[in-house]
Amino acid sequence: MRIIKRNGAEVPYDCEKIRAAISAANDEVSEKISDTVIGFIVGKVEQRCDALARPVHVEEIQDMVIDELNHAEAYKLARHYSEYRLRHEQQRRMNTTDGKILSLLERNNEEAKQENANKNPIINSTLRDYMAGEVSRDICRRFLFPEDVIAAHDDGIIHVHDLDYIAEPMHNCCLVNLEDMLQNGTVVSGTMIEKPHSFSTACNIATQIIAQVASNQYGGQTVSLAHLAPFVDVSRQKIRAEVFEDVNCDCGAKLSDDEINHIVEKRVRREVKRGVQTIQYQINTLLTTNGQTPFVTVFMYLDEVPEGQTRDDLALIIEETLLQRIEGVKNEKGVWITPAFPKLIYVLDEDNIHPGSKYYYLTELAAKCTAKRMVPDYISAKVMKRLKGDVYACMGCRSFLTPSDSHTYWGRFNQGVVTINLVDVACSADGDADKFWQILKERCELCRKALMCRHERLKGTPSDVAPILWQYGALARLGKGEVIDDLLYNNYSTISLGYAGIAEMTYRMTGCSHTEPEGKAFAISVMRFLNDKCSEWRSESNISFSLYGTPMESVTYKFAQCLQRRHGIIAHVTDKSYITNSYHVHVTEPIDAFTKLSFEAEFQELSPGGAISYVEVPNLQNNIPAVLALMRHIYETILYAELNTKSDYCQVCGYDGEIQITEEDGKLIWECPNCGNSDQRTLNVCRRTCGYLGTQFWNQGRTAEIKDRVMHL
Repeated sequence: MRIIKRNGAEVPYDCEKIRAAISAANDEVSEKISDTVIGFIVGKVEQRCDALARPVHVEEIQDMVIDELNHAEAYKLARHYSEYRLRHEQQRRMNTTDGKILSLLERNNEEAKQENANKNPIINSTLRDYMAGEVSRDICRRFLFPEDVIAAHDDGIIHVHDLDYIAEPMHNCCLVNLEDMLQNGTVVSGTMIEKPHSFSTACNIATQIIAQVASNQYGGQTVSLAHLAPFVDVSRQKIRAEVFEDVNCDCGAKLSDDEINHIVEKRVRREVKRGVQTIQYQINTLLTTNGQTPFVTVFMYLDEVPEGQTRDDLALIIEETLLQRIEGVKNEKGVWITPAFPKLIYVLDEDNIHPGSKYYYLTELAAKCTAKRMVPDYISAKVMKRLKGDVYACMGCRSFLTPSDSHTYWGRFNQGVVTINLVDVACSADGDADKFWQILKERCELCRKALMCRHERLKGTPSDVAPILWQYGALARLGKGEVIDDLLYNNYSTISLGYAGIAEMTYRMTGCSHTEPEGKAFAISVMRFLNDKCSEWRSESNISFSLYGTPMESVTYKFAQCLQRRHGIIAHVTDKSYITNSYHVHVTEPIDAFTKLSFEAEFQELSPGGAISYVEVPNLQNNIPAVLALMRHIYETILYAELNTKSDYCQVCGYDGEIQITEEDGKLIWECPNCGNSDQRTLNVCRRTCGYLGTQFWNQGRTAEIKDRVMHL
């Protein structure tokens, strides 16, 4: 059994420290308890810690001590213990950063190590970013957010995302207007970049833009292959001129147009291969200023460009992108593995979903890629047109922008996210429906207050703070010194009310799963209530509030810990070390893939700010027809979905099957089933974390959730 200290470090459980703390407090009160009673209380606390089956935070242990002192009717001692704890808490609040920063420097902060499945906290660049993040959190707590918002955040009632970046005027995520930057030129680090004269150069510039954007915001970004497609023909014409000169002039030979075209197209394919390779390898080898690979998503939608040569060229880029992702990237041992980035999104439409359709060969290739590398994910053009009127990209995390009357999407962004813990609303209401709706209303207003703090933090931001974003085309072409305020209103950018735990909330309020009729009716009513709140706020403020199915990573563990601390262990509600993302069917609930996607489609419609559904599948590399069947079902049924499989490798023994999750000293660890290797430094594990793939391992809550996932196919 292990304990999480206040600075995030994990240490072995030591009951003598609890005994010493109670004894010290006992010596200072007149009505003392015996050593026997102290021993009994220590034993009860240990039993409660052991029952949680996860590392326990020191604050939770202190809550347990006070509970057990009160149960033992040692009321004065319990009060004295609480007062002592409060005094020390006030002293700690005078400097909230030193302990955590020191633990980061000593590299023993387990919370930081597991905070993000794609960040390695050991390396200097990430460490520096985490240290700066601690300062940002401290400033947010003391100056930027009201006390009630911070208290609710600390108690897991709501979660204000990305406090480690909010002190700076930074937004969340965006759709990069790569088309504008490539066609009209841009400026990177003070250097003028003109319109590229070849496809490979365009790809190289795109990766530089991606790195710059990632260093000036804190969320994901999406770029479109459609914006690169016109440069294929630029290269084609350049290559054609070179071939004509080399063959017809220098050699004196005369080749037919067909022969020249054949040579040109072979060279064009090589050019496309080099360009796509540049994107894949640059993205996976770049480290941004926040110490991680850029969280970038590549959007692949054939109908985003006109029919004809440009669309065929886009198809060529998509084909090469899929082929290179199927191959993967080499790890330090030279073995091909699954990279986390770039994430790929492939749009299913009439010209590629049916056998015999013009681009069906791309869909078959996408199916092979998904079976091996877990990407691409899929958007249904059919469903999206019905729900949103347009087909456009989302951020990789799942964030969708509000539809635009001008059909403008590239260059838009999200201001930020605050998530409401719906499970805590249900537990606080103790199953009472009237109380539930009243608490939900109050908590929504708390979220609104927090979101407005984020909005106000962005107001007045001069474009000079991030020229690549605001002045040179990634998001806008503002003048120097011009503020970004106009982009915060009128539906240009969104701001998101996140939600989590529909499954557990429903069980607490109805006693059944939300897949059952009674539970579903209640869950849908909550989703509609949250949408109505966003609509109400939007009409009052002209700010585009939108309901968002939060892709929780570390928050799923935090919320679960807070629920257990506040409400104890409730079967099917707080008895896990995680809570369920958004509206998803609980990971332990048996349901087949097709039924799950059809069921969740109705909830996805009520989550317009962003949502994604997944199905857990076995290795389907030898059953591509099953993948294609799921893809056709997605096309007919649901807006945005993905397939989860496994893609692992043990560097010690060469095992390339599924790395298993086992338990050691009360902690979940990853272990090779072939050789028993559990050294994370020599294991390549890739799992779907929260929309993105993760490759740097996860906190105990998310690890438990991954372990509990049932197969849907």
